[in-house]
Amino acid sequence: MNAKKVPAGLLAAAMIALLAACGSSAAESKAESEGKEIIVFAAASMTETLTQIKALYETANPEITITYNFDSSGTLKTQIEEGADCDIFISASPKQMNQLDIEQDEEKNPDRLDFVDASTRFDLLENKVALVVPDGNPKGIESFDRLAEHLKAGDILMAMGNADVPVGQYTQKILAFYELEEEALAGAGVLSYGTNVKEVTTQVVEASVDAGVVYATDAFSAGLPVIDTATAEMCGQVIYPAAVLKVSKNPEEAEAFLAYLQSDEAMAVFEGVGFSKL
Repeated sequence: MNAKKVPAGLLAAAMIALLAACGSSAAESKAESEGKEIIVFAAASMTETLTQIKALYETANPEITITYNFDSSGTLKTQIEEGADCDIFISASPKQMNQLDIEQDEEKNPDRLDFVDASTRFDLLENKVALVVPDGNPKGIESFDRLAEHLKAGDILMAMGNADVPVGQYTQKILAFYELEEEALAGAGVLSYGTNVKEVTTQVVEASVDAGVVYATDAFSAGLPVIDTATAEMCGQVIYPAAVLKVSKNPEEAEAFLAYLQSDEAMAVFEGVGFSKL
């Protein structure tokens, strides 16, 4: 018996399907070998610690690449709202996280934004608000009490964060605690502003101001001695919440990284510069 001849068109189609399958498998293998990227939007005050943690994590997990975007929490929140690619958000205050979390009430999230995967949200760290001065402390500022006296006298220049920056919001509370009006102080020319805590810290390091209000961790990283720390009564607790976002392209890998941030190894890095575990 003679075997039936396969039509040329059918044979060609089979060959194309086979090549496509091989190409698809090769592409999948390449994607797997290239690994996955986790994009983390984090408060500027975490720059040094998270950079160190990135090296530790990527060494143990070579298939993962961590990409950071450091800035003020307010700026990061706006970028997320405008559609920036982001897997994880870590803010220096619950306020910015709440504004993206639909689980919060209308007072905390008035625009009803829905970006945070609430099931992954937790409070990661606590920081302290610190008073720092340039090398040599030219004005002899010894405490927040003395700082308030100098501000009332109008004989110093103090750096603080803008109103949309968490460290600036904490500073505003400190000014209110001492019954000082920010608008009046700004009008008197005794305040200098920064768009994030790193800018405030730099002004102090460069001695372009007589004092500044930053986080204790930024003071440590910049080699600035902490003159005084604010109490919870003065400005509340400085809490850093973290969460995976609903727009994450790699949510499982993002959750795994957040879990690592709570590990003893990562916490040793955080606590080494002054953060406290929650």
